[in-house]
Formats: sequence, C-alpha cells, structure tokens
Amino acid sequence: MSLLLAFEAAARHESYTRAAVELSLTQSAVSRQVQALEQQLGLTLFRREGRQVQLTDVGRLYQREMSEALGRIRSATLQAMAYQSGGGTLRLATLPTFGSKWLLPRLHDFYKTHPGMLVHINSRIDAIDFETSGIDAAIVVGTRDLPGLISHRLHAEELMVIVSAHVADTHAIWTPTLIAEQRLLTVANNPNVWGDWFSHHHLPHRMMRLGASFELTSHLIQAVRAGIGMGLVPRILVAEELASGELISLDLPFASQRNYYLTYPPRNEMLPSLQAFRAWLLEQI
Repeated sequence: MSLLLAFEAAARHESYTRAAVELSLTQSAVSRQVQALEQQLGLTLFRREGRQVQLTDVGRLYQREMSEALGRIRSATLQAMAYQSGGGTLRLATLPTFGSKWLLPRLHDFYKTHPGMLVHINSRIDAIDFETSGIDAAIVVGTRDLPGLISHRLHAEELMVIVSAHVADTHAIWTPTLIAEQRLLTVANNPNVWGDWFSHHHLPHRMMRLGASFELTSHLIQAVRAGIGMGLVPRILVAEELASGELISLDLPFASQRNYYLTYPPRNEMLPSLQAFRAWLLEQI
C-alpha cells in the first residue's frame, strides 16, 4: 500500500519533491518506492528528465484507475469513522458569490442538526477535477449534467437587470430599448448573457454596448452599486440588495438556459457527510 500511495502522490504532482512533502517522506524514499512498484509491475511509470519526472502513457492510465480505487478506500474509511463518531468532514467547492450570498448565510442551520460535521468551503470558478483536487462535492452552474458525475438540480437560473437606485431614478420608465442603450457589464464565465437577453426582447445585437467584464459576480454587483453600468445577474444573488432598495430591478426575471447543480463522483455517493449535506441542501431548495 505504501508503494501505491507514493506513486499516486508523485503522479498527481508529477514531482517526487512535492509528493515527499505531502507524505512526510524524503524525496529519495518516494523515488525508491516508485522504482520498487515499477519493478513489481514490470512497467515504466515515469520518464525521468534531469531532475524532473513525467508520467508515461501507461503511468497516466494507471494513475487514473488507482486514484479511483484509493478514493473508494478513503470513502469507506471515512464512512466507518463517521459511523463511530457521529461526525464527518465534507470538502465542498462552490461558486464564490453563490457561496457568500446564498450558502453561507444558511449553513448555520446545517450545523444545528449536524453539530459533529464540518464543511470546508473552497471557492472555485473553473471546472473541478475530482481526481486531483481532493474535493468531495461541488456546487456548479451549467446547462446540463456533467458526464461521469452524479448531479442534483438545485435552482433554475433566473436573471434580472439591475442598476443602482441613483441610476434608476434618472428615468421614470425603463423600456428594453432604453436598457439596451446603457453600458452593460458582464461576468467572464457567462459572456453571452446579454446576447440572450437581447434575443429574448427581439432587439438587434448591434445596439449592444458592453462595458467591463468581471471574474466574480460579486464584483459586478459592486460595480453596479457604484453606478458604473447595468448588470444581468442571478436573482438569488441579489435578493438582499433588492429587498433593501440598494439595487433596483428594471425588468421581469429572465430565465437563462443554466441551472445550479450539486455534483460529485459516484464513489462519494455514500460518504456520510455528503449524504447529510445533500439531504439538507435539497430541503433548503
């Protein structure tokens, strides 16, 4: 087992040095264990180029299968430990703004009913690699279920045109044509959202005046608040600002093609912490 763990860590990092740090071993110890495994298998798992190592094709194939097997062992171990202690840990990735605006304000309710469990939150925008990231589950947004993963649909994304209260007061009536003439702000991971809105209102795309683009929806909301432009954002992420009057919606909610999902690899399905969090989350929805 120690040979397999050394190989899996070295393969994930493609570095004996970083694998050694992770496993609290010396670099030479990791190297010896990988070489011993290669001798047992009769395979070359790494190419050695100077002080660097790279997986061979067969090494990459072996890593993929090995990571899944070790993941199942880890899941079984955590299930047994959680059964004994009544607790558990979940490593959850979530979209940053969804996490801060929707999930975290409600998470105290989860801890009330599951005081022995811990949910570690990781903010992620890009796609999650469950094989190398150490993440158990993720909340993502997309147009369909992700292949090879179990997905639970949480929210259908409804978008709203928002402006600051100061900007909203500059016109008594805001028509779609008037909105289309303003500076329109976007989020980098959904750059075509205004195009969909223009098509929905049968407006020519040549009218579009795109302004700044932001990596995070929370930054776009701050820019709208500051009067820099208009945003088209998910309704659930601005509920508080709309209720307080800090931001104003100028249009009826617009249904996008995207949904929010809780997703995870099948090997994690029976993880006790994930089972508890999944049940709680679906009740919230």
